[in-house]
Amino acid sequence: MAKRAFSPKEVLAKTYDTLPWAGEWARAFGYPAYNETWLIHGPSASGKSSFVMQLSRELCNYGTVLYMSYEEGVSQSFQKRLERFKMNEVQGRFRIATSDTIDELTARLKKAKSPKFVVIDSFQAAGFTYEDTKRLRAAFPRKCFIFISWEDKGQPFGKPAKKLKYDAGVKVRVSGYKAYCQGRFTPEAGAYYPVWLEGILKTTNNLD
Repeated sequence: MAKRAFSPKEVLAKTYDTLPWAGEWARAFGYPAYNETWLIHGPSASGKSSFVMQLSRELCNYGTVLYMSYEEGVSQSFQKRLERFKMNEVQGRFRIATSDTIDELTARLKKAKSPKFVVIDSFQAAGFTYEDTKRLRAAFPRKCFIFISWEDKGQPFGKPAKKLKYDAGVKVRVSGYKAYCQGRFTPEAGAYYPVWLEGILKTTNNLD
């Protein structure tokens, strides 16, 4: 039996539960759905880790965030970032894990009142395959998965990460302490989220 086809009227009548943020967040990323998939990449020392923590802090306003710190664990650098962005102020809505296998993470997310937002930092350090991410997203269609990727020549590192970028509705590249949305929700060309204003000024001055 052929699958149903939708009319333009039916598609336009659909509604989505979107992030109700405002200010710099809305200007840079529009209003993606709560359960949209994110892929964030950028070169080393570009402000990527700081951006991810700022994003996590903002998302705590809308639900619990699970930060899978596969790459850094709970190292001193990670601790300093928690301090810098005052993550203790959202302690009840922010949780950190460091070594879940894909099966352990799946079991964790099946629990009652499990986190709404899941940060995988990084995709490469987690050791997940592209198929793992497909199964994870299919098992929890109401959750938002945010994958952080290493970068090579301006693109996510490795074929699995590049495939994942195509799937992601929100694609973000962090460069020069600016987070640019390259996905389907870009509200205006050239818009970006300022990760670190002083760093942006320093980077700009070095280019002049």
